[in-house]
Amino acid sequence: MHTEVPVYLLSGFLGSGKTTMLQRLVAYWQEKGMKPGVVINELGDVNLDGLLVESEVPTAELLDGCICCTVREDLAGELAMLVERDRPDVVVIEATGAANPIDLLDSATETAMYAGINIKGLITVADAAHLLEMYRNRGGRTYALMQDQIRCASVIVLNKMDRVSKEEAAELESAISGWNAYAPIIRTVRCETDLGILLDIGFSPERQEQEPLQKMPSGGFAMLGSGHEHVTSYTHRFNRPVDSERFQAMIKDLPREIYRAKGLLTFSDTASRFLFQYAFQELDFIKVTPQGQLDDIAVFIGEHFSASELFEKLTELEADSEQAEADE
Repeated sequence: MHTEVPVYLLSGFLGSGKTTMLQRLVAYWQEKGMKPGVVINELGDVNLDGLLVESEVPTAELLDGCICCTVREDLAGELAMLVERDRPDVVVIEATGAANPIDLLDSATETAMYAGINIKGLITVADAAHLLEMYRNRGGRTYALMQDQIRCASVIVLNKMDRVSKEEAAELESAISGWNAYAPIIRTVRCETDLGILLDIGFSPERQEQEPLQKMPSGGFAMLGSGHEHVTSYTHRFNRPVDSERFQAMIKDLPREIYRAKGLLTFSDTASRFLFQYAFQELDFIKVTPQGQLDDIAVFIGEHFSASELFEKLTELEADSEQAEADE
């Protein structure tokens, strides 16, 4: 008897911790003796999050656009190919943080009609401190997108709880319950939780029968409006290594309009390559050893920021590095 492959959608605004949750899900299923597959969507034209997923995990890439609109038609083909080629036991689709969950669900469920998959539901990861700030300010398309991602969720992972107080956590959970009264809320730090419990309470048949979204005959979902034209991205390819301290100083001076940045870099003052992650004004580095030849690159995602100014700053960093080499 043919068994449909369960597919989980992973949503959440930029920097919320989706990739950390993706890594934990993959590891969890592997420990259970299962073969997970991954579909990763990036606004930029390079799959940087894929560097954090083990090489033996079957992976499909949807680059240079958002899964809910510009590369929407590619999802069906990539997902169907992944299922047919690699025969995974389970698949998780990590959407870009700019993805509207309504369109994401619509696209995925249309694919489910002929690709031999079963859409289990949507996991939404939220940065507690960032969401609380947006909730208190109450305005803007970013806030509306965050609300949509929570409203559509089957389970909500309220992440980075170490950055809010007990009173703030209670305020936040009250707001979330007002947007989505059905989805369980799981408090986490770095997305660490019992995934068996999360998947059980979030996707049990009893809970799915109470799903607040209305299924349509087409297999899609009807709820709210959509669109994320306010979110833009800029990809910068480096021609040479840059100084690590100067790079960190530049990142710390980024405007608040830039919510997320990540990339693969070689520093002129170190012997290793690093994957950097910047979210909500915090910067982290992870030492990596990429397979194959990958260029040094950085992707910046935000709202109404100046790509030309960013280009000038990064080009200046490269020029400073070149001058320092010449002076040696």
